[in-house]
Amino acid sequence: MARDFKLIDVCHSVEDGMVTYKGLPPPVITDHLSREESRSRYAPGTEFYIGKIEMVANTGTYLDSPFHRYDGGRDLAGLDLYSVANLDGIVVRCSEREIGAEVFSGLDVKDKAVLLHTGWDRHWRTEEYSSGNHPFLTEDGATYLAKNGAALVGIDSFNIDSTADGNRHAHSILLGHDIPIVEHLCGLADLPDSNFKFFAVPVKVKRFGTFPVRAFGLVTRTGIQGG
Repeated sequence: MARDFKLIDVCHSVEDGMVTYKGLPPPVITDHLSREESRSRYAPGTEFYIGKIEMVANTGTYLDSPFHRYDGGRDLAGLDLYSVANLDGIVVRCSEREIGAEVFSGLDVKDKAVLLHTGWDRHWRTEEYSSGNHPFLTEDGATYLAKNGAALVGIDSFNIDSTADGNRHAHSILLGHDIPIVEHLCGLADLPDSNFKFFAVPVKVKRFGTFPVRAFGLVTRTGIQGG
């Protein structure tokens, strides 16, 4: 089927036993109702599968809403769909471990999904991924994005903040400005620098601040040619 656009997946798959964030429990995926068990409930030849998953919210590629950091912030159910879907996206290629304001010099970030491509996703599910060596957004970098009106900020690293201590400057600044954060992205090399739409929509859960997303970019034929 010919299409005039391309969808580019930039999120990790969730698997049983997969560790996303060291120190947090991995998901447990089991059967609630197996196909075999369902056969006795339906007409001959009819069967269904109902799965069960137990997991913490910070699993796979996930989005943080302001409620994750602030008790009075927007929870997942309170997020405006326009803040997490069909956003104009830009990818910022980052070779620095500490991603500061200077990286964004000359870029128009206003109302954009700003995706930080560090390449750290190559370490996914290894000891190195969760080490203190991961790239992160500095306090002045987060302040720049907040003051210049970024709509959403994502990163393909272990954490958008440094984990060297208990400070979480990027989370505090961005979520304090109602800017959602997407962590543990992957495959950002496949997106063009600009001219695409970004989507990262979580389930609509009240009094919840974080949840996995199916994150992807939508690139039109013009964007593909121009990227």
